[in-house]
Amino acid sequence: MPSKAFFLMRLNDHIQYLKEIEATLVGEGTFSGSSHQECKLGKWLYGDGPSEIDALQSKKLQEIFDSLFEPHERFHNASKQALEKKRRGEEQAAQAAVTEMHILSHIIAQKLLELDALA
Repeated sequence: MPSKAFFLMRLNDHIQYLKEIEATLVGEGTFSGSSHQECKLGKWLYGDGPSEIDALQSKKLQEIFDSLFEPHERFHNASKQALEKKRRGEEQAAQAAVTEMHILSHIIAQKLLELDALA
């Protein structure tokens, strides 16, 4: 069963991933990203997450957990787009992808904070 700080640790995993993407976008890193199933948050979502959430026996927690998958996958798609567009010198398209990435990141963070508050 997840500890009280568990969801904050998942939020930290997500923030660290975002920081690596951002550093690469400004030329201070070489991070190429990963799939939505290979990052730390994704490994939990597609691994132990479902059984850990189920063990908490909360319909509300389950709903929030289930709602993480779509924005998380879209976040990874947007970050991949941002990196590709930046690499090609397509600054405007890269910035649009970065904006989408940040909007989705905020949604993911809010959901993880909601899980933390309810756990």
